[in-house]
Amino acid sequence: MTITYKEVEHGSDEYRETVTLRNRLLREPLGLKFEPEELEAENDSRHLACYQDGKLAACLVLIPESGGKIRMRQLAVEEHCQRKGIGTALVAYSESVAVGLDCNEMVLHAREEAVPFYERLGYEKRGESFIAVTIPHFFMRKCLLDA
Repeated sequence: MTITYKEVEHGSDEYRETVTLRNRLLREPLGLKFEPEELEAENDSRHLACYQDGKLAACLVLIPESGGKIRMRQLAVEEHCQRKGIGTALVAYSESVAVGLDCNEMVLHAREEAVPFYERLGYEKRGESFIAVTIPHFFMRKCLLDA
């Protein structure tokens, strides 16, 4: 089995494939879908993908913010690839990309059920839960200088 990681270009066929995965796993179960304006707004984001034997296995989005922060969004891992370390490895890859962009802190809004996953990777939960895309989330952060 060959695992590869790469950044995909916004608007490319590979990008559209990541949107399909994110939509299927993260939006459709909530009765939601991406609006064209949302996807166009991702033009300035970094889109990372993980491929297993040449097939998309996972993806996430990074959004550079001010003050050395970068926001991780929409980590999606194919169901048959979950609990096999692919999500963990993609997060580690995203952290190395962030450090390469001179970012020193990763922030994210984690779905309540994903909080233990991120805590295992060194992310800290901050504050109370809040509702986003119809479900409870928590703000989480990780200092990348220690990563």
